[in-house]
Amino acid sequence: MSLKILASLIILIAVVAHATKRQQRIAENREKEFWARERKANSVRKKPLDDLDYVKIPLDKLPMDALPDNESAEEYRSLLTSLSTQPIVNLTGFTNTDLKLEYGAANITPLSQYDQNYTVLVRTLQQWADLLLDSGLTDDAETVLAYAVSIGTDVSHTYYALAKIYAGRKEYDKIADLIHRAEGLRSALRNSIVRTLQESYPQACSPHCG
Repeated sequence: MSLKILASLIILIAVVAHATKRQQRIAENREKEFWARERKANSVRKKPLDDLDYVKIPLDKLPMDALPDNESAEEYRSLLTSLSTQPIVNLTGFTNTDLKLEYGAANITPLSQYDQNYTVLVRTLQQWADLLLDSGLTDDAETVLAYAVSIGTDVSHTYYALAKIYAGRKEYDKIADLIHRAEGLRSALRNSIVRTLQESYPQACSPHCG
């Protein structure tokens, strides 16, 4: 082996070793920061939950009379009626540590339940909308989908289904608003939803799309 090759190999090994150690230090620091935040979060006293942005289900504005003899529709309506009496909060994007730091460790159980109620709500709304669309009730489906978007759902199909309805009427301004709403999501699905809408409906794309 020539001296040049040996020297290059030694340098490469040194670079790889340095990069590996650097990544290990970063990982260790992140872990230390996580546990430090977790310890701090566990010591935060319980706080009132009055300032949470509670979701209200406007049963009087949803198509509760659609498909009266359909068992699935009745199941969705019953579930929504039940949920309307429960506290519902969209906590997508917040970790348990975030919530404990903000509201106290003792509140993590009710907060988790509020968020679970929200998850059930947006999934039920999408299932209901799908049923309405399959039954040819496009206007009723639009009402359900638009409500889901208004409360910050991150169910991607909700955005795609609503955009398809708007596109069918060439209402690209509404799709542009849909993109804008998706851009404000805290969800990990945000970029995927935005990108899909932009690529599917370039007519709705504002100048900054790209």
